[in-house]
Amino acid sequence: MRKLLLSLAALCLFSTAAFSQAYEGIVEFDKKKQDAFLIDYSYSPEAVENAIVKKMEMLGYKPKEEKGLFNKDRGFKVFKGAFVNEVSADRLDYIIKVESKSRKNKEEAVVSLILLKDGVNAKSAFAAADMERVKDFLKNLRPNIEAADLEIQIRNQEEAIAKAEKKLSGLKSDKAELEKKLANNVSEQEATQKDIDNQRVALEILKGKRKKE
Repeated sequence: MRKLLLSLAALCLFSTAAFSQAYEGIVEFDKKKQDAFLIDYSYSPEAVENAIVKKMEMLGYKPKEEKGLFNKDRGFKVFKGAFVNEVSADRLDYIIKVESKSRKNKEEAVVSLILLKDGVNAKSAFAAADMERVKDFLKNLRPNIEAADLEIQIRNQEEAIAKAEKKLSGLKSDKAELEKKLANNVSEQEATQKDIDNQRVALEILKGKRKKE
């Protein structure tokens, strides 16, 4: 019974970790504290960001990325005037940032989503149902993220194979070079041995010319 309870507790913890809930928070953007929707994912920031960008691009929107060493908004991706019917019937600016959950935990990501309408944070005008739609939108990104993560794994595996094949090619090349050197070494040994034999014969001939006392 105790083992069963422990197993159920572990399953609950796993389920909680695997199916993160979206939540509300405050994020700084454009020198202002903005109302935002956030969600944590047990996937790398690269996979999460790739999934979001691909989804938005499939809807016809390409991001403008905030860059610059001294830009406090660096890392945010801005999709201007995007229509996402899963979220709203209005066109909104989707301002998204994906980052590592912490410095120590770089394989988990946190997504921050700010929604603006005509430059004003849209969350304040949302009804409870509107906010649930936004949260569902974030939660429903999981299949996209899983697909993006798989593509990264495939890419990494392809790179690992390419790296191993390059190493093998180098080793084969080294082997061929060593075999060539070895073959040359054997030929040189044989030629040198013949030269030594000839020199010894010549030495004996010279010695034979000594005058006998």
